[in-house]
Amino acid sequence: MDLDEARDYLRQNHRAVLATMRRDGTPQMSPVACAVDSEGRVVVSSRETAVKTKNVRRDPRAWLCVFPDSFYGGPFVQVEGDVTVVSLPEAMEGLVDYYRAVAGEHSDWDDYRAAMEREKRVLIRLDITRAGPDISG
Repeated sequence: MDLDEARDYLRQNHRAVLATMRRDGTPQMSPVACAVDSEGRVVVSSRETAVKTKNVRRDPRAWLCVFPDSFYGGPFVQVEGDVTVVSLPEAMEGLVDYYRAVAGEHSDWDDYRAAMEREKRVLIRLDITRAGPDISG
């Protein structure tokens, strides 16, 4: 699958399962919402203390299986790539953009920003290196 085609799908579908690598080499999976930023990277909001954040800081690779809200019957896309974690305060505007992409306008941006600080939010950014599926069974 073409990477831009995958990005287009992710711009319309935000439900996903994020897989990261535990220290022992086994996958750790988390349900997340994802978006595509202005530079074509996949972004996910997390917390500094979350296991997925700790995993990608140690091993900066991740995989996402993205599917429609209906879950069943629709196509899905899997992407993988290299990850960077952006912490606050640098992450704030990216977190605002992420929220807009996933949910639209917030009713109180000051409250949203305060919540991001309280929750010690980070932005996980994935540079897509592969997308699929390329075949079907």
